[in-house]
Amino acid sequence: MNVETILFILVGAVALLAAIAMVATRNMVHSALFMVVVFSATAVLYLIYQAPVIAMLQIAVYAGGIMVLFLFVIMLIGAEKMSHVENLRWQRPLAFGLMAVLVIETLYLAATQFRLPAPIEVGSDFGSAEAVGQMLFSAYLLPFEATSILLLTAMVGVVVLTLRQEKTR
Repeated sequence: MNVETILFILVGAVALLAAIAMVATRNMVHSALFMVVVFSATAVLYLIYQAPVIAMLQIAVYAGGIMVLFLFVIMLIGAEKMSHVENLRWQRPLAFGLMAVLVIETLYLAATQFRLPAPIEVGSDFGSAEAVGQMLFSAYLLPFEATSILLLTAMVGVVVLTLRQEKTR
């Protein structure tokens, strides 16, 4: 194995552990901070794949902007002070059972079909700002706009829910 493969495995392990911690923690602020670690590890993976523009977009958009929005919403609705009552007790054992099936399936596929893909040649403009912009605003314009509308709707929904809760107090 070369250095890039070892680095890929280490960064992937950090991302995986942070993702598990993000889901397992009960404190929503800590969960959001673990999500920042996952986003940062993903950016490092992009750097390993020699896509520096996409890595910087990952950090600026997700680890920066989206996480600030998430933390703002968590603080706005007071989610860090909410009690975590489990209403449906059967969900947790079902979730762990499905997780075990997924882990077993993934390990089986990794053990039986593991082979590194052949390296491909990429153009000199791969991952450049111009190439990303051209793809984003030509081939992926509709998903880009749909995502922005979805985020705006979610933000408005949180504000409306917060105002309703404040009026009932």
